[in-house]
Amino acid sequence: MSLFKSAHGGNIREAAEFLGISPEKLLDFSANINPLGMPETVKRAIVDNLHLAERYPDVDYRHLHQALARHHQVPVEWIVAGNGETESIFTLVNGLKPRRAMIVAPGFAEYRRALQWSECAIDTFMLREEDGWQLTGAILDALTAELDCLFLCTPNNPTGLLPERALLEAIAGRCQALNIALILDEAFIDFIADEAGFIPLLKDNPHIWVLRSLTKFYAIPGLRLGYLLNSDVQAVAAMRARQMPWSINAFAALAGELVLEDTAYQQATWQWLREEGGRFYQQLCALSGLTVYPGQANYLLLRCETDLQRALLTRHILIRSCANYPGLDGRYFRVAIRSQEENNRLLAALTEVLSDTVHAH
Repeated sequence: MSLFKSAHGGNIREAAEFLGISPEKLLDFSANINPLGMPETVKRAIVDNLHLAERYPDVDYRHLHQALARHHQVPVEWIVAGNGETESIFTLVNGLKPRRAMIVAPGFAEYRRALQWSECAIDTFMLREEDGWQLTGAILDALTAELDCLFLCTPNNPTGLLPERALLEAIAGRCQALNIALILDEAFIDFIADEAGFIPLLKDNPHIWVLRSLTKFYAIPGLRLGYLLNSDVQAVAAMRARQMPWSINAFAALAGELVLEDTAYQQATWQWLREEGGRFYQQLCALSGLTVYPGQANYLLLRCETDLQRALLTRHILIRSCANYPGLDGRYFRVAIRSQEENNRLLAALTEVLSDTVHAH
């Protein structure tokens, strides 16, 4: 049973109130944000451009869309930026108006919310513990002509697992044959070095929509910035027409114009994840009583018979309980990969909690 109401990680206010402490005293492993922090380029640009708050942003966000198009080497007409990727999910559902959709569980909560909001029937494809929570070819048989769209999170949240490329291509082919819109949520794909995702394949696949987020990788979740891409220019224009005007604030738009060119920050992030993420994963695997899934993003799914969230909270560390993810239960937890010092604090606390459990038995 999850202790908190929130459907997402990062709700340190609720956890701090539960403990009766100030939020600053909590070490937060529940939100998957880059520990390198906001890039210096963005900090400087915001401080130097505070005057942007005094006027409306460009309603078309032309500079932002041009920067995104340049980065992905696609036409600017393929892109619609939004106030966080979550807005893009709602914009997409509102535009596609599916009558019947398939989502994969466990998965990100907002697909279901957006689909319920548009009164769409939802089929759920359940991942299985015996498959290590990895997506398998069984989904191909579950795709039928009754479906209008399929949402896939690549890599999956909360498992961090990226489906096999050949399987994703087979799913894309089957969706095309059955006239199903395939929505690939690549919110965390930037963390996987050299993984281009499906954007390079959009030209020949107008039935595929790709969702992207800039808030996780570039550590700007308070600014909110995401976008969607598709190669059907008319369909994209229709999506843009449905969006609220000025939904992105001027500073988020400015950040989006800059971050994609910050190659030093990108390289530093990949190096941190390769080195510190690799070490953290190995150390977690060495703890007895803990199953660790080999996620490829900046977070890891754990399974443990002990209520780790409750035990770690007493040590002022917040992790994400996965009890409210359909398909998972109270034995599953998600932890972000943070800095070496912070990871060591979590490892020490876990070692204590798990050794207490062993002694208690």
